[in-house]
Amino acid sequence: MHFDSVFAKLDQVDLRLALYATTPVQVEQALHNPAGNIQALMALLSPAAQPYLETMAQRASQLTQQRFGHTINLFIPLYLSNLCANECDYCGFTMSNKIKRKVLNLAEINKEIDILKRNKFDSVLLVAGEHESKVGIDYFCQVLPTIKQHFSQVNMEVQPLSSQDYASLQLLGLDGVMLYQETYNQVTYAQHHTRGKKQDFSYRLTSPDRLGELGIDKIGLGVLLGLDDWRLDALMMGYHLQHLENRYWRSKLSISLPRLRPCVGGIQPKSVLSDSGLVQLICAFRLFNAHLEISLSTRESAPMRNHLIPLGITHMSAGSSTQPGGYANPSKALEQFEISDERSVQEISSMLSQRGYQAIFKDWERDWH
Repeated sequence: MHFDSVFAKLDQVDLRLALYATTPVQVEQALHNPAGNIQALMALLSPAAQPYLETMAQRASQLTQQRFGHTINLFIPLYLSNLCANECDYCGFTMSNKIKRKVLNLAEINKEIDILKRNKFDSVLLVAGEHESKVGIDYFCQVLPTIKQHFSQVNMEVQPLSSQDYASLQLLGLDGVMLYQETYNQVTYAQHHTRGKKQDFSYRLTSPDRLGELGIDKIGLGVLLGLDDWRLDALMMGYHLQHLENRYWRSKLSISLPRLRPCVGGIQPKSVLSDSGLVQLICAFRLFNAHLEISLSTRESAPMRNHLIPLGITHMSAGSSTQPGGYANPSKALEQFEISDERSVQEISSMLSQRGYQAIFKDWERDWH
C-alpha cells in the first residue's frame, strides 16, 4: 500500500477543524507521550501549543543531544541546471520566467567540485529544474559517477523518477532523494502548478514509496511553508512520515522546512509562518520522532539559524549557491531564489565551534560497489 491510499482516507477539512480546536489539556497530554503519536503531533502543531513553546524547546533540545550529540552535518547544494518544463509560480526556474538557462557539462561540474572539496565538503545535494529531455535520467547517469568519486554522500533533489530510474541511479552511488510535496492541499497544489509533469500530484505523492521499496539510504520530505495553511501541511507531512517509518525500516527519514523566499516572478505567502511558528514546527517534529533528520537551509537568516540549531536541527547547508555554476562563475541571473544566510563555510564552522558543536563534513558512507 502506497501513501496515496492512506492520503485518500484523510479528511483535511476535519483534520483542520480538530487542529484548531485543540485545547491546552490536549497539548499537556501530548507532551507526556509524543513519540510516534500522530494525535500528539497535531496537538503540538496547534495554536494551543504556543504557550508551551519553552517546554517543547527544552525537551526537543534534550532529545536531539541524546540522539545526535553536539554535532551538525554540513552539506552543500550543487545546482546542475536551471532548465525547467514546469510552470510553478513560486520558483525562479519556472518555465515562463525570462532568465538565462544553463546545463552544466562535466568540465563545469568538475570546476564546481574542486571548489566544494577545497571547502572540505563530503556531502552534496544535486539540484536541477525539472526538465525530462535535457536534464533527465540519461543526464543523471552521465554525471553521477563523476560526482560520486568525490563525495561519500550524494543526494538528489530533482523531478520524481520511476522505480527503474531510481534503481539505476542507486547502482551508480546515489544515497538519498529529497522530494518535497510543496503542499498536501490538492486544490492549492493545482493553483501553483499549471503546466508540466509536476501537475501530477499523485505521482509525486507516491515517489517516496518507490524509494522506500528500493531501500534507498535516505528519503527526504518537505513542504514549502507559505503556499497553504502551514500547520495543516505539516500535519499531513507527519502522516506521510509515519507511513514511511512503518513500512520502510531500511531508509533514514529527513525533513526540510523551507519558508517562501523572494525570486523572479515570485508570489506572496498565503499563510505567513512567523519565527516562533518555525520554532514550534521544529520542536513538534523532534518530539514526534527523535531519530528524524531535520535540515535547515540558507533560506533563513544567520541569526535565525544560530537560534534554531539547539532545537532539533541535524543538517545545515553552508556557503550555498542556488544557480548552476554558481561556485566557479556566480551570476544572479541564474539563481532559483535569494539566500538569506550568506556566511562562508569557515564562518559557519567557527560559529558552530563557538557554540559547542562540531561541524561534520562526512555523512555515513555505505559500500555501494
